[in-house]
Amino acid sequence: MQVIISQLLGISEKSVKNTLSLFAEGATVPFIARYRKEVTGNLNEIQIRSIQDKQKYLIEINERKQTILNTIADQRLLTNKIKKTINDTLSKTELEDIYLPFKPKRKTKAKIAEEKGLLPLADRILRQKDFSGKISDIIPPFLNENVPDIESALQGASDIIAEKINMDTYLRKTLRNLFFKEGKIKSTVSKTKKNKPSKFEMYYDFEESAASIPSHRFLAIMRGENEKILTVKWIIPEEKFLNIISDKYIYSTNNIFYTTIKKAVEDSFKRLLYPSLSSDIKKMLKEKSDEEAVKTFAKNLRQLLLASPLGTKPIIALDPGFRTGIKLVVLDATGKPLHNTAIYPIAPHNKKEDSSAVLNKLIEKFSIKYIALGNGTASRETEAFINEYKNIFGKKNIACIVVNEAGASIYSVSDTAGEEFLDYDATVRGAISIGRRLQDPLAELVKIDPKSIGVGQYQHDVNQTLLKQKLDEEVEHCVNLVGVDVNTASKALLSYVAGIGKSLAAEIVSYRNKHGKFQNRKQFLKIPKYGKKAFEQSAGFLRIKAGNNPLDSSAIHPETYSIVEKILSDLKTDIKTVMGNDRLIESINIKKYFTSNFAEQTLKDIISELKKPGLDPRTQYSPIEFDDNIRTISDLKEGMVLTGIITNITNFGAFVDLGVHKDALVHISHLADKFVKDPCDIVKVGQQVKAKVLSVDAGRKRIALSLKGL
Repeated sequence: MQVIISQLLGISEKSVKNTLSLFAEGATVPFIARYRKEVTGNLNEIQIRSIQDKQKYLIEINERKQTILNTIADQRLLTNKIKKTINDTLSKTELEDIYLPFKPKRKTKAKIAEEKGLLPLADRILRQKDFSGKISDIIPPFLNENVPDIESALQGASDIIAEKINMDTYLRKTLRNLFFKEGKIKSTVSKTKKNKPSKFEMYYDFEESAASIPSHRFLAIMRGENEKILTVKWIIPEEKFLNIISDKYIYSTNNIFYTTIKKAVEDSFKRLLYPSLSSDIKKMLKEKSDEEAVKTFAKNLRQLLLASPLGTKPIIALDPGFRTGIKLVVLDATGKPLHNTAIYPIAPHNKKEDSSAVLNKLIEKFSIKYIALGNGTASRETEAFINEYKNIFGKKNIACIVVNEAGASIYSVSDTAGEEFLDYDATVRGAISIGRRLQDPLAELVKIDPKSIGVGQYQHDVNQTLLKQKLDEEVEHCVNLVGVDVNTASKALLSYVAGIGKSLAAEIVSYRNKHGKFQNRKQFLKIPKYGKKAFEQSAGFLRIKAGNNPLDSSAIHPETYSIVEKILSDLKTDIKTVMGNDRLIESINIKKYFTSNFAEQTLKDIISELKKPGLDPRTQYSPIEFDDNIRTISDLKEGMVLTGIITNITNFGAFVDLGVHKDALVHISHLADKFVKDPCDIVKVGQQVKAKVLSVDAGRKRIALSLKGL
């Protein structure tokens, strides 16, 4: 297997072999990527995951191969040639083509004809050796009570030949490749939806090559078909397909059965091959589109999870609403709720004076300098009230920061929220989530199903197993990249640490609640069910701030503490003196400390950590302020240049929040003054941008923007 994976991925066989061995020992991807660089040949996380994915694929296809081999063997039809053909293929589609002739058949036309004794006739016709004589002289021996006449005999033989052609593995592969290369998908509006507007209007009369159609358009067409708005068919050069089949199966036009064979070729193509190949191409494009959509979703999710945190600062979190008022929660620097209430400064209540008094009292009492404001309903009206309050009370140093609240309402009624905040209702939990997202987006967003965060495209249409797997991998990557403070982390956050999972995360929280804060990493081994393997995999990603050992606050793994101790001994100093001391650290000759297990890459990582222990890879927080004069879509005019924030990225462009309750679209052609292949190369989720308004369609709530020249 390692040889095949090495060839498929272009990674050295040794690196693949060692990586597979680590997986077999129970190692996780983040651990291997961070702490086993010498073993893998310094493979990155993407390469390691690709090895894992290929291993899974090969295991699945090998299991399928074995099932097929056993089935054919049971039929006593397994030859060395068939066995080799099956073992050599790496394509699941081609494997099924090979198996097709041996598959237990339902009552097909060909099967019925065979039961009537017409297989010998079909074989004779296919040999095409009859150049003289009459068909009427050849057919009688094949007639019986089930085959009463010549016409029914020829029809049955034709059915058998059509199925033989359909089961030709090489032919199917050739035609499938041609179908993909020259076929086109065509969509039209269904009769019942004609002249009715919908979000699929651009596909009411649409045609595009199967080979070039982008994933978002294919998924859109599939959704339109599923919703009975679009009718979809495939357009192919039929004559070319028929010629390919004829060239292989018709040897001569002079034999007396030429008409029968020609009819069988046409029947095989139209009745069997075309529907089957259409299904194959649709499946292939669906898989390809799913992978692209999931990839885009994962990129967006990574950017959102790694968004800049405000940090450990007390804040007031506001979840705005009109009729029900604005839910207000005060959070301390660690995100603990201290106080909650509701204020009613905007319509229909308009209790601005009372609301300002409540707000001012809480700001003074808890020394608040930051307000987190959800971006949902009544957000801009609430923001206007806050600005008014700041002017009246002289609180211009208070920063009001708009926070994307997507998924907060789902979190507020989840089991996780109920477990965290049993004594609070859903509206308060939602406000807490908004506030904590500002303090630390990663720590809060891991509690929400990634599909509910609103940064994907067609997430409900793609393969849900693939989507969950890739999004979980992305969350795992982000959590372990940043590291986790074991003394403050929630169960949800801890569960994504390499080697831990939900069950052990619960044990860690339970132990912490019972025994207090962890003082050193050695204490982890006292936690029930936390064994040596879990310690090996997770310890380097769990941080202890202000503990007994400064190294425990870094990404240096305990297994290499002995190396650090040797360095300290040679420098004749202690860890506190070395950490952050660039001059002293740069004097270290790392080659002196290489061991059989840890060499250059590990030592470089240790040196990097000693310089900046536990460095958060996320960028420093920078707030955004929307134009206070632009609050609704009707306030927008063509030509305006406004500040916005990227909320979502798709294959066809990016969506921008301008603070008007409806995201605007920057089409891929307007992202830059150059050709853009991937929008993720130009923008990222959470990025602030200056955008020019190209057009506004208030009726359909569509806003088009451009970033060109800005």
